[in-house]
Amino acid sequence: MKETTHVAILGAGAMGAALAARFYNTPGCSVTLIAKGQRYARLKEHGLTVNGTHFPISVTHPDHASAPADLIIVALKHRHLPEAIEDVRHFVGAETAILSVMNGLDSEAMLGEAYGMDHVLYCIAVGMDAVRDDTQVTYAHLGKLILGEALNPSISPRVQRVQAILERAHIAYETPPDMIRLLWWKFMVNVGVNQASAVMRAPYGVFHSNPDARAVMFALMREAVALARCAGVNLTEADLAGWDNVLQNLSPSGKTSMLQDIEAGRQTEVEIFAGKVVALGMKYGIPTPVNDTILHIIRTLEFQTNAMV
Repeated sequence: MKETTHVAILGAGAMGAALAARFYNTPGCSVTLIAKGQRYARLKEHGLTVNGTHFPISVTHPDHASAPADLIIVALKHRHLPEAIEDVRHFVGAETAILSVMNGLDSEAMLGEAYGMDHVLYCIAVGMDAVRDDTQVTYAHLGKLILGEALNPSISPRVQRVQAILERAHIAYETPPDMIRLLWWKFMVNVGVNQASAVMRAPYGVFHSNPDARAVMFALMREAVALARCAGVNLTEADLAGWDNVLQNLSPSGKTSMLQDIEAGRQTEVEIFAGKVVALGMKYGIPTPVNDTILHIIRTLEFQTNAMV
């Protein structure tokens, strides 16, 4: 690996900030945040504060990239991706790898359409409990990144390069044989805990033991499992238990991204969770009554928030 590794991060929310701070503290690694407009001004002035430590991380306007990045991490809310997808163009070189740690099933395909799938690796983040409060980000567990090609019978050279970058930054990673299955697994998890936590205003601790909260979470997830099978993806009841093992190790006071959005009065990602489940249910002829109900509830919560603005 060359002497200095260049990492660019698009999105400075809870996850983007936590990863940026880790790369900032990595010897031989330079990290910059890609931003423009008010976000650029705010990050230039205030930097990031993660777990009580201030990080004066470099901020680069999309038009002012001086050299390609070795690794680009896209950590946006899904609704921002269509507008922001061009913001990384000047950071993409011949050897640049792009990781999306975004929720949902579609961001890799969107990035691949813009920059070619030869630059894009599949990725999900698991076990991170970062919470953002204005400019402050805190977390107890950084979790790990699960990444790779769609299928990984062996580890490709470009996956190895990204693994080496993550290893230097002490960011845990894993490369499974089937990333598409893991992408759907994370979708199933978000459909369950993200949405249930949002409507119940409940942190992770409630889902550790409360039977009613857990019943709603698993009912949402089972509808995603049924759809995965229709899509040719092998999710089973055992995958619900696998998520529960991860959940029990998350900070009881930690909050999902959707709960944080609801509390802050921001638009949620319900359209790529319940909205996607309902749309796929119509496509495959599979009933999705729990997600259909949750979709209407969260849309109503968003409507009430917008009505007060």
